[in-house]
Amino acid sequence: MSQKHTVRFEPVGIDIEVDENQTILRAAAEQGIMLMHGCKEGQCASCKSFVLEGDDIEHDRYSTFALPDYELEEGYTLLCRAHAYDDVTIELLNYDEDMIRSGLPIQQATAEVVSKDPVTHDMRHLVLRLIEPDEVKFFPGQYMDISVPGTDQVRSFSMANTSSREGLLEFVIKVYPDGLFSQFLDKELKVGDRLELTGPFGVFTLRESEADLVFVGGGAGMAPILSLLRSMAERGIGRKATFFYGARTQPDLCFEDELRSIAEKLPDFTYIPALSHEDWDGENGLITDVVKRLTGSLSGAHAYVCGPPPMVEAALPLLETLGVPEKRVYYDKFTTTGEPQ
Repeated sequence: MSQKHTVRFEPVGIDIEVDENQTILRAAAEQGIMLMHGCKEGQCASCKSFVLEGDDIEHDRYSTFALPDYELEEGYTLLCRAHAYDDVTIELLNYDEDMIRSGLPIQQATAEVVSKDPVTHDMRHLVLRLIEPDEVKFFPGQYMDISVPGTDQVRSFSMANTSSREGLLEFVIKVYPDGLFSQFLDKELKVGDRLELTGPFGVFTLRESEADLVFVGGGAGMAPILSLLRSMAERGIGRKATFFYGARTQPDLCFEDELRSIAEKLPDFTYIPALSHEDWDGENGLITDVVKRLTGSLSGAHAYVCGPPPMVEAALPLLETLGVPEKRVYYDKFTTTGEPQ
């Protein structure tokens, strides 16, 4: 039988108990501790931390791009893949002290498919109704793990709705040719079918502040940003905000009417779509180029970035160059599931 060990997080001075069968990140989430993370698959390095004391840690498979061998030897770890086999002390390198203790309890849930309508040729709007329990609390911008029927695999998807819609969960999911869940969603899943979910997870949530907001999204990165914008509209949050959304062609744009409706409710909100592969009356080019062209100094702003990895990787240094403090750039990088390097 596995044992439990104490993991201490510095510099925040938080102790948790971690079972050897759990990753440190999962144990923290189950105890309401919201640590920075992204893919949970050892690919994005968002949860990279440093081991201050204790060395009996083993890792599930991960990408050496996220944690090179030399960093592992120096004492770095990926919390999403790390198992503690003794008491350890971890230095968090990337954390938000305002959020870290504000986690919601993780729940197991069963939900029924209400609809799975296409919103573009390769994205589906999946709506689920919770059966047991009939409500799961989450912060706008968070995500759930959905079990892939017939397998022992899960896939993570951000909610597009807010907790105000009791009993319903909405997702915007991109269909990949070899996607384990997305192909099941597209070809097999039917209205009335049931799915098993676990969550909520994630720290892509709106921080309380009066700072201006910049949202940069692409593809299914629409989902968590739409959740944040819907929440702002419901709560009447009047912060100056701009949403830059990149797509290839006009048919790849979605939720256009709703976004323009949100702009009517929030006078200081602006929605700017851009197309990279079609000339039109709107903005043209890669979304990061459009951000650079249309914004002046973003000093003091908060930025939220979500979408394909190349877009996120281009946006992060750009936003810092434009003046967004590094610790105020929040991002979700939608990694596709594949064999770790």
